[in-house]
Amino acid sequence: MKARSAMTREAAEGIAIQALSFIAGDGERLGRFLAVTGIGPGEIRAVSREPGFLVGVLEYLAADEPLAAAFAAEAQCRPDDIAKAHVALGGEPWEREIP
Repeated sequence: MKARSAMTREAAEGIAIQALSFIAGDGERLGRFLAVTGIGPGEIRAVSREPGFLVGVLEYLAADEPLAAAFAAEAQCRPDDIAKAHVALGGEPWEREIP
């Protein structure tokens, strides 16, 4: 099944950067992100320039459904925009289990 509409790389980068800002905007969220990813607080600027970093941010966000929903509400985007942005940045499409 195809996505309803493709997302440009520029729009996808914008969503991923918003997601990173959302995560970084709260100490608990940022602490968990750093702990899960193994990135040190002093390394985040350098690591953020690495290829695939923004894809990883979206993967992290999508792995936590309540976090993804909170981000989508704050960013005023649809939750499936996270998946579209992930694919537009070169990530593999996610498959969800349907009950």
